[in-house]
Amino acid sequence: MTDINKITLYYNKFNEDKRLKSRHGQVEYRISMKYIHEYLSAVGKDARILDVGAATGAYSIPLANEGYEVHAIELVKHNVQRLRVASDKVHALQGNALKLTRKFERDYFDLVLVFGPMYHLFSHEERKIVLDQTKSVLKPGGIAMVAYCMNDYAIVKHGFMEGTIKEAFTDNKVDINFNVMSTDDDLYDYVSIDEIDALASESGLIRQKIITPDGPANYIRHILRDMDEESFELFVRYVETIAERKDMIGAAAHTVDILQKPID
Repeated sequence: MTDINKITLYYNKFNEDKRLKSRHGQVEYRISMKYIHEYLSAVGKDARILDVGAATGAYSIPLANEGYEVHAIELVKHNVQRLRVASDKVHALQGNALKLTRKFERDYFDLVLVFGPMYHLFSHEERKIVLDQTKSVLKPGGIAMVAYCMNDYAIVKHGFMEGTIKEAFTDNKVDINFNVMSTDDDLYDYVSIDEIDALASESGLIRQKIITPDGPANYIRHILRDMDEESFELFVRYVETIAERKDMIGAAAHTVDILQKPID
């Protein structure tokens, strides 16, 4: 896992709310919310939601305002404080995605959002722990939505488009098969669909869907920024259309695995 102090320093400066209000961030946010509401509609307003790695409440606060019981856990103290100031409807705690059962009851939540913690974990074992912890706090039949940063996006966007690929090879940040080789000294790690599949299989959770919430949005940020509103709305509709297409998932910046806890 990335050093907690490094994560804290980064997110004390990084404005997640501003990112999600950008054009490329709005694509990710709106598609994610579409799927969140799809699963909540099957439960109703009594649904209990846990937002793991909630930042300052971009998802927690709107869902709480809709009347759901929303709990949030966030590693960075500054973000927890901002979330508490922004909303008294969200039950916000400081804590770690690797230790959810220390904070929450088992078999309690209908929906658990894990939109961030996996980005900062650097081993398969740690990611498995997060999924195990998520499974523990989910009700039987409950849904987990787990987001990952994708390897091929990092290679194309940060490596080739930003011109750092040769340096990455020299510094052993990329292997001969173009896999990003992150270490605990880095902030982010990136995965492939194969690794996501393996994690899902080992978790004992049942995949319902796997989606890309942003499609090609992060590759064309400057184009999205300059689009007229009608064209942008068409682009959002396009990403909605391709979100579940197997040939599109994996190359985008983010993938969300939607998993269900078995009903005993």
